[in-house]
Amino acid sequence: MFTLAEVASLSDIQPTYRILKPWWDVFMDYLAVVMLMVAIFAGTMQLTKDQVVCLPVLQSTVNPKVQPDTTGKADFTTVETTTGQEEASMRTVAFGSAPTVTPDILLSRATSSQYQPTESDQELKKEQKDSSGRKTNLDFQQYVFINQMCYHLALPWYSKYFPYLVLIHTLILIVSSNFWFKYPKTCSKIEHFVSILGKCFESPWTTKALSETACEDSEENKQRLTGAQSLPKYVSTSSDEGSPSASTPMITKSGFKFSADKPMIEIPSVTILDKKDGEQAKALFEKVRKFRAHVEDSDLIYKLYVGQTVIKTVKFIFILCYTANFVNTISFEHICNPKVEHLIGYTQFECTHNMAYMLKKLLISYISLICVYGFICLYTLFWLFRIPLKEYSFEKVREESSFSDIPDVKNDFAFLLHMVDQYDQLYSKRFGVFLSEVSENKLRGISLNHEWTYEKLRQHVSRNAQDKQELHLFMLSGVPDAVFDLTDLDVLKLELIPEAKITAKISQMTNLQELHLYHCPAKVEQTAFSFLRDHLRCLHVKFTDVAEIPAWVYLLKTLRELYLIGNLNSENNKMIGLESLRELRHLKILHVKSNLTKIPPNITDVAPHLTKLVIHNDGTKLVVLNSLKKMTNVAELELQNCELERIPHAIFSLSNLQELDLKSNSIRTIEEIISFQHLKRLTCLKLWHNKIVSIPSSITHIKNLESLYLSNNKLETLPAAVFSLQKLRCLDVSYNSIAVIPVEIGLLQNLQHFHITGNKVDVLPKQLFKCVKLRTLSLGQNCITSIPDKVSQLLQLTYLELKGNCLDRLPATLGQCQLLRKSGLVVEDHLFDTLPSEVKEVLNQDTGIPFANGI
Repeated sequence: MFTLAEVASLSDIQPTYRILKPWWDVFMDYLAVVMLMVAIFAGTMQLTKDQVVCLPVLQSTVNPKVQPDTTGKADFTTVETTTGQEEASMRTVAFGSAPTVTPDILLSRATSSQYQPTESDQELKKEQKDSSGRKTNLDFQQYVFINQMCYHLALPWYSKYFPYLVLIHTLILIVSSNFWFKYPKTCSKIEHFVSILGKCFESPWTTKALSETACEDSEENKQRLTGAQSLPKYVSTSSDEGSPSASTPMITKSGFKFSADKPMIEIPSVTILDKKDGEQAKALFEKVRKFRAHVEDSDLIYKLYVGQTVIKTVKFIFILCYTANFVNTISFEHICNPKVEHLIGYTQFECTHNMAYMLKKLLISYISLICVYGFICLYTLFWLFRIPLKEYSFEKVREESSFSDIPDVKNDFAFLLHMVDQYDQLYSKRFGVFLSEVSENKLRGISLNHEWTYEKLRQHVSRNAQDKQELHLFMLSGVPDAVFDLTDLDVLKLELIPEAKITAKISQMTNLQELHLYHCPAKVEQTAFSFLRDHLRCLHVKFTDVAEIPAWVYLLKTLRELYLIGNLNSENNKMIGLESLRELRHLKILHVKSNLTKIPPNITDVAPHLTKLVIHNDGTKLVVLNSLKKMTNVAELELQNCELERIPHAIFSLSNLQELDLKSNSIRTIEEIISFQHLKRLTCLKLWHNKIVSIPSSITHIKNLESLYLSNNKLETLPAAVFSLQKLRCLDVSYNSIAVIPVEIGLLQNLQHFHITGNKVDVLPKQLFKCVKLRTLSLGQNCITSIPDKVSQLLQLTYLELKGNCLDRLPATLGQCQLLRKSGLVVEDHLFDTLPSEVKEVLNQDTGIPFANGI
């Protein structure tokens, strides 16, 4: 036998699931418990007290020779027996009005209504008197036998099995109510949802976010704000100055909360999150994001809940229909025909069922409970189909809070939230905080500010090559507020910071003139933009798609240098990002590193005032260059890695061009160099990293050329025409196949930097050392066997590269090169050791002369 507690435990679910139990489910659970109690009570009564008591029915039709006694005192019925053994064993007494029974009277055949002994009766008495036997009380056994037979034959089956039916039906209803909590494909989702929901509800970040929202968005509180001038100094009110526009990020404002009864000012109690709470909140955001992606793609939970509700409704209708037919079958009196007349002598018995009254009351109670249960099921179905439960809107939450970006959800995620609303709508409101990107960004900002303090940021400030203070922030969740307290910062680099926000505090950084945004679509406030527009001089933007370029970049009217690194292919992006370059009227330098097939016509919008244009392609062939003709003021032009095969003719129209760099192209011949004679201001020509095999003699027409870079080509000789360029100060022919340095090199009296590293030179002409202004001489990786002593004539030499040659010693005259030091002498160690000790001492002296190699 099981106890009530054990049966009731079948309906128990985890206490944490109670938030998914609406009132109707809770009410039906209690009804199921009551029905269990009815079943157990009825079953207990039936097992302990249920019985049927039967008495024979005296009818004259049983034996027409039997006539009842009309006196009402004693009524004996005699039954004809066929054998002597039956006479001894079948002794029965039929109860009438007589109070006593004499069990030893033998049954005899009744001949009339009055008893008169006959001759045969006297003979029978005589025989009975002569016989002897033992009293057996078989009359009691006969009644027990009849009671048991009539219990099964006369009693309706519903009276016998009513408690068990109630128990089975109730268990089925309980299982149907809680099946969605147990089914494997739904219970895991429900378990995760309840776990996340509880953590979101109790998270300190939720309280902080909602309290700040209440302070920010309560217009009533702002109107009721009185006495703000008398507030303590540590309480600051928000102002409208510098407030972000619709396209700029929102900055958290401090606010005040008023009581409905007392106009007292209250500051939110939760103002700072400790590190542990912040980490937990960030983990919750990630969990919510993944759970939403997992649950929102199906509606299995919704369908399962609808299915089990339909099953309960069908079950209710079935129980009600068949039970109503059996209500009247539960009766106190029953007629039984056991068909054991050959044993008892009677064919019909009238029986009483002692549990009939109790069972009928219990059945009525059970029907009442089932009716209530069924009506609740019908209401549940009405609720399920009345509103679209597979869609959930946070519109009300968005209106009440500053988190206007809380998305609407669908499918099982929406259904679970609808179920939670039946428990308490505050759960969904607090849960919505973790669906908002604005909320997540606020949390990141708080955690970021805790981690990146002013002292930590100061440790990351360094000096760059231009001796400027530089701060590089990489892969952070945002820009720490303490960055804007570094007022002496010159360069700020922000890389891979997707939620970068530049606040009005940047106006404190009066020294800031250079900003780098690498994959960082930063948003700015209006006040911050005004400061950048007036102070920023150099901007570097690195992006994957042109849409990542912030729109405010094209409004920086005082910007001098703009570096764009990313995909600007006109076929993909249609150069949308460069349409507004015309607003950059003070732009002098434009650096584009992309994959262009033609120079964007939009660049010509800034051509009149552009002085330097740099285009670094990724190997994509630059075909159309006609727009270059409009850039009449360009002084420096770089077309690198553009797969150019010849020098573009459009360049010859740039009358103000001073420096041309065509590095890393596919140029094989430079016969067009004769047209450079029209470029009177051209002083630097860089044709390195190409496939040039010869230098035409027409190069002599570039009279003002001061720097010529022809390294990493396929040159085998240097024509004498090169040495007719009297103004040449730098000549770089490294990494070619040159075997001889022409003696005409001595004509270059202004030559300061000569690089011929990585060639096949074996002899140095003495005329080389007539170039007394040489400061840098690179002769490494050649076949030189000796260095002439005339190297001492190079009094201004500061850098000498000899490594990778066939030298066996160094000339001692190196000591006469007054500016040469060991740091500027690149040779093998064993060659340096061949120098006299006094020469070594001279070379080891530190004069503090800066090293320069001219490249």
